Amino acid sequence: MRLGDRNVRRIGFGALRLLGPGGFGRPERPAAVAAVLARAGSEVDVIDTADCYGPYLSEEMIAETLHPYRDGLVIATKGGLTCPRPGAWIPDASPDRLRRCCLRSLRRLRIEQIELYQLHAVDPEIEFERSVDAIARLREDGLVRHVGLCNVTADQVERARGIVPVVSVQNRYNVVDRSCDVVVDLCAAEGIAFLPWFPLERGALGRDGSGLLASVAVKHRTTAAGVALAWLLHRSPTILPIPGTSSLDHFAENLLAGQLVLDDDDMRALDQVAQRPERGI
Repeated sequence: MRLGDRNVRRIGFGALRLLGPGGFGRPERPAAVAAVLARAGSEVDVIDTADCYGPYLSEEMIAETLHPYRDGLVIATKGGLTCPRPGAWIPDASPDRLRRCCLRSLRRLRIEQIELYQLHAVDPEIEFERSVDAIARLREDGLVRHVGLCNVTADQVERARGIVPVVSVQNRYNVVDRSCDVVVDLCAAEGIAFLPWFPLERGALGRDGSGLLASVAVKHRTTAAGVALAWLLHRSPTILPIPGTSSLDHFAENLLAGQLVLDDDDMRALDQVAQRPERGI
């Protein structure tokens, strides 16, 4: 599939779960994490991170393990969200801060240009267009190659596209939580990559041992997690899941989902697990 002007494989890797609990602090087993990251660097084309993961540690670990990066590997990072303590995610997307975040991410990742730089969150204290314009200026200055958005509505996607080309959107989305169906459909129609975060609902979908996911998994001799990822790949041709894990076994299982073919009966059965809150974005 296309991510900007790149052809990439359809399953990427999210780096949040390489860290301590809640994406905060160093991992408990750094050697195991480095092994997973090294394998991801050779077997996926997109690794997604953010400056607030750790904070800062995720980008540093990626550089320590994978730099110099192989040709074709997209390191996507984000700015505009802070994490002062575990579980506390606070938007801060003022133009000046976004520029500082980008420059610091460049240094931590040891690169001169970020392949995909994403606005991590909409800051309610800052006009949305000002945040987007700040990243557009980073692109004009050559510090950023492509621009993405996270946690946005369809209206915000369109408003941002009036300022700068948008190649990706990253929202929470999975087989159970389909509250942003309209954004997924917009991305498909416009050829924008959609990177669902929590594609396995923090691993909960992979632990479904008795429900519809499990029954489809038995039919295909695979895992519930594999079915959940395969559903995403079938849902839209521009979806690029970025499941994260600190386990080599789970990483291998996630990649196998790309080979799983779901039929119409499977898709109809899985529609029954969907929860579509009225607050949809």
